[in-house]
Amino acid sequence: MNITVYCGASGGNDKAYTEAAAELGRWIAENGHRLVYGAGKVGMMGAVADAVLEAGGKATGVIPKFMVEKHLEHPGLDELIVVDTMAERKGIMMKLGDVFIALPGGSGTLE
Repeated sequence: MNITVYCGASGGNDKAYTEAAAELGRWIAENGHRLVYGAGKVGMMGAVADAVLEAGGKATGVIPKFMVEKHLEHPGLDELIVVDTMAERKGIMMKLGDVFIALPGGSGTLE
């Protein structure tokens, strides 16, 4: 199953948020699912992806070109999909997902 996770590129004000993201990532991998997310390497995005990969799971990231140009993408993903716009990013993430989880984040997560 593909589990799409929306979350912030920040760790937030409480490290419990980042720890919860990592716990979710481990659970995704240990249960044989694939992570689909925004492809970031920092904050809660990075924590969930790192945990998936460290536990032997698979991760697909979807990121707009302007973020790749700033080198914000996670370097260890199994699949990186580069798109033109944020709207295209969200559309692909929704298309790929079977289940959707929103962790704390900003306006992009809320949207």
